[in-house]
Amino acid sequence: MTERHAHVIGLGLIGSSVVLALRNAGWRVTGSDISAAVVHEALEVQLIETADMHEDCSLVVIATPAGVVADVAWSILRSSSKADLIVTDVAGVKRDIVREVTDPRFLGGHPMAGSELRGIKGARADLFQGCTWILTPTATTTAEVYSRLHSMWRELGAAVVAVSADDHDRLVALASHVPHIVAGSLMNEASIAAQEDAVLLQLAAGGFRDMTRIAAGDPTIWPDILFQNRDAITAALLSLEERLAAIRHALANGERSTIEAGLLSASVARRQLPGRALRSDDLTYLRIPMPDRPGVLAAITMVASEMLVNIYDIEIAHGIEGTAGTLLLAVDREQVDAFEKALEEESFVVVREP
Repeated sequence: MTERHAHVIGLGLIGSSVVLALRNAGWRVTGSDISAAVVHEALEVQLIETADMHEDCSLVVIATPAGVVADVAWSILRSSSKADLIVTDVAGVKRDIVREVTDPRFLGGHPMAGSELRGIKGARADLFQGCTWILTPTATTTAEVYSRLHSMWRELGAAVVAVSADDHDRLVALASHVPHIVAGSLMNEASIAAQEDAVLLQLAAGGFRDMTRIAAGDPTIWPDILFQNRDAITAALLSLEERLAAIRHALANGERSTIEAGLLSASVARRQLPGRALRSDDLTYLRIPMPDRPGVLAAITMVASEMLVNIYDIEIAHGIEGTAGTLLLAVDREQVDAFEKALEEESFVVVREP
């Protein structure tokens, strides 16, 4: 097999974990960091082979703070004429990055994974197994780039979904950013109260520890994320404040039924969180002719994401005589009927493999 070479820029927790995961998948990985001390540590513990990107590198993963991703991406893309190069990132905010980096060799990404540990010492090769890895294709994203990157992250054990950059930022504001703010706020509140009642933190039971665990994460990465996604975060916080105000009002007025209804709906919703593992031996294969127009791939993959359809594998069958080719998808057999119907409603032709 031809050797696969990757380069990771930014060797913090996520970047170093990407290095380890790619190495476990058979890649040869180089890496760099703005900190010379971090690069020295990475070389010393043999995390990376060298700090210099290999000339045959086909994948560059940018794991820097969100605010500099676009500049780093353009510096790589402009310095390389390789047509098969893929540049991606792992930033928790996508809209500004995707708007700024328009080269079709760039495809934004965000693994929904993390740890309270930090840096190279906290890195794990299995960090992405079972996590959701978001890709944000645009009208300029080619089927080849999407399918290759999708396959790479599936190889690391991630479940890959596609959403637009705007939808990503709106959704992760509620699913990730606001929970981090709430966890930090609750931890700070308890810490201040413990200054008068030291026994408080000793009383912290499992629920408190579970809810505040993410507050122990690296605080240096969050200001960039929060400010870049301030609009969506502000809207989510306002909605949460209204919900808390309604609970406070119900408590003050003895509205027991309101409290019970809120707790019941939360309990039901929590138990319905997606979590069923996809069985690789229970798949249906679909063929979808690719119309020759911009944004087709993004439209198909976003339909899948909106319906929580897990695309287990994706491949492009190239057409002859200049035709756009056919998209081959492997999806969960239990979801295929609804997915096929939704695609047909979007005017796609869908053919099931026998």
